[in-house]
Amino acid sequence: MVFRPKETEYHSVLQMRHLRFPKLRGVDVQQRHRNGHAYYLLADPLELIDDSLLVPHAFGPVLALCDGTQADAGAIRYALAQRYQLRVDVETVGDLLAALDEACLLENERSAEAIRRKIAEYRAQPARPTSHAGLAYPDDPSALARLLDSYLTAPIGQRGVDDSLHGNGSALRAEVRGIFSPHIDYARGGPVYARTWQAAAEAANDAELVILIGTDHHGSDLFTLTRQSYATPFGLLPTALDVVDELAGAVGAEAAYAGELRHLREHSLELVAVWLQHARRGRPVALVPVLVGGLHSFFGNGSSPSADGRIQAFVETVQQYASNKKTLIVASGDLSHVGPAFGGQPLDRASRSRLRSADEGLLERMTTGDGEGFYRSIRDVQDRNNVCGVTPGYLTLKILGEGVLGERLAYDSCPADESDTSAVTIGGVVFG
Repeated sequence: MVFRPKETEYHSVLQMRHLRFPKLRGVDVQQRHRNGHAYYLLADPLELIDDSLLVPHAFGPVLALCDGTQADAGAIRYALAQRYQLRVDVETVGDLLAALDEACLLENERSAEAIRRKIAEYRAQPARPTSHAGLAYPDDPSALARLLDSYLTAPIGQRGVDDSLHGNGSALRAEVRGIFSPHIDYARGGPVYARTWQAAAEAANDAELVILIGTDHHGSDLFTLTRQSYATPFGLLPTALDVVDELAGAVGAEAAYAGELRHLREHSLELVAVWLQHARRGRPVALVPVLVGGLHSFFGNGSSPSADGRIQAFVETVQQYASNKKTLIVASGDLSHVGPAFGGQPLDRASRSRLRSADEGLLERMTTGDGEGFYRSIRDVQDRNNVCGVTPGYLTLKILGEGVLGERLAYDSCPADESDTSAVTIGGVVFG
């Protein structure tokens, strides 16, 4: 829906207590154009309503002031004049706040109640439903299996190519304990997925428990758990409830489930869970699906993330279960995100070479089992290449522990805009 200012009885808006100190929820903000006009598209990752909100570009400063510090529409109007020299009548600001409220985009009781309802609906379902089947990949299991199998012989992209296997398989095949897998769309990353999961197929089939750790693209919570099982077109992957419950106790149950609804739309677990079950030819296996936020909060304090009590507890709990049954640790993460599509400069030959060199360094840290070195490589440059597999990769290396070695299987640089000046880089590694 499009926000359009209208004449209102503004005193009634002022009386709505939930519009006091308005604060935007964590929404996705994208640029859009319609009929020659520029808009901000405010999309809710939790999809509390069935529509998104288009706000005219001119109202960007109003959105910026919806940070919980301004008492009401009148205070926002005053701040607009003081900070931006903008004159906007208080009724128009009130209209925008009312539209944001109606769309459940503000942190208040309306959105909180919508979240409570959606959580109840989600937990009442027999499983976490697929959100990308039929869109990002076929929902028919036979068609999906044919597609995934076709990637085994498909060439890896023409830029940044590295196919270390050369069709010969992995030397670690019988000893694989962990995987670093892409989670990019299959159309671009299919061949890298295929090389990675081909090397891990024996371990995937032998596993009695799989810990799947994926990047949370829409939240910053360190750990986000769910007790729901994951569905794929190949069947159900039952969640290991005993492990989830113990992890929740270890990292704090309230925090662990605070963002549970983000599991519904997040692709980083779903796209990798499909490959896991494909490698097992549809046979189920006990799964622990974990979404993880970034490690950026640790960049400034000079200490290792492993010194954090929550990370220590998570790693030790997983290690305890892994010592008692055949456990496969799967990190779902892509590498760098660079270029105009991600707020950077257009890539040229020199910057592509520097990007490849930086990625080589990260992959080298993984293959030598150097979790702290992997983290420091990203921290020391303040994650300038926007690596979205930092936390999954780091946790996997810490869980697997001292002495683990990895084998790099494939690497690719995937175009991320129509002019091919942006890229997402991906790689596959197995650990044994």
